[in-house]
Amino acid sequence: MKLTKIKRKTQYEKRYSVKMGELTTQVTYIKEYIFGLPFRTLHRYRETYYGEVKDCKDCNVSA
Repeated sequence: MKLTKIKRKTQYEKRYSVKMGELTTQVTYIKEYIFGLPFRTLHRYRETYYGEVKDCKDCNVSA
């Protein structure tokens, strides 16, 4: 019986970048679940228009 599980979920978010301004992008979260409850986020990344994968640390979440 597995106690932990790793899941990947993609959702749209509005982000703000200094160079591009506000943009809506797909952000993928990789989370670790223990007993079906989310425990921690292992990694968070976004895919650019050109297909590059970038870390989400360079742009902020806008309201």
